[in-house]
Amino acid sequence: MKRKLAPKRSVFFRSNMKLARSLWGTLSITAFTRLEDLTRRYGFSVAAGDMQLLNGAWYVTHAGLLRLSFRRKCAGIETTSVNQLSDAAAKRWVFKATVYKSPGSRGFVGHGDADPSNTSVLVRGAEMRVAETRAVNRALRKAYGIGICSVEELGYPSSPPERVQAKGIDSGHPNGNGSGTGQPRLRDKLCLLIRKYELDPTLVKRYAADFCGTEALRDASRDLVEAFISTLAEEAAKDRAALICKLNSYNQLEEVKS
Repeated sequence: MKRKLAPKRSVFFRSNMKLARSLWGTLSITAFTRLEDLTRRYGFSVAAGDMQLLNGAWYVTHAGLLRLSFRRKCAGIETTSVNQLSDAAAKRWVFKATVYKSPGSRGFVGHGDADPSNTSVLVRGAEMRVAETRAVNRALRKAYGIGICSVEELGYPSSPPERVQAKGIDSGHPNGNGSGTGQPRLRDKLCLLIRKYELDPTLVKRYAADFCGTEALRDASRDLVEAFISTLAEEAAKDRAALICKLNSYNQLEEVKS
């Protein structure tokens, strides 16, 4: 028998489902069912960035886990570096995190590691912070019984990483925008930027095509796409508000054309 959601939670789920479909297209039955469960059990919100759909599977985010801990009145989170396993010179860090669900509780422990071999080039130099975030995520997932992995725990091993699905962004083209060399795909780098700075994928696509001088981003050369990603990252980090204004101008141009 199919379980029923409470009226308020049912409305929340429909909102989650609608936004998820607008971002990632039609959901598989498995993804649909999992979304319903995550909404009902944890109150995760797609609009708030609590979850991401990658390769058809749901992943929770650091922000989503922190919001959950706040709703559940988490008593505290303690982190410490594991010095005997860390090497600052090699940019390799290991952290231990302990989550205390209530005052006086024994705590739930999680460990996280990060180094240049398992992190994106977008966070190069921030391996210590990535390791701490991963440790906190694992501890929070243990504390609240969350069986899905977090986005921040995903690494970039020798094989190509999970493809990040974002409606309207596609650089996986035979012209070399993809990667078979073990380096993060350009599409993944771009989607990470979009998620990090909460940018509109459609407007980023229009900006990219204009920057590269092509009808579509997939028609641009790898060098041009790399240059665009570098420019976008620099602009977002320097002045996100100005970048948002620039992106909105492409929306206005589209309206004028139509």
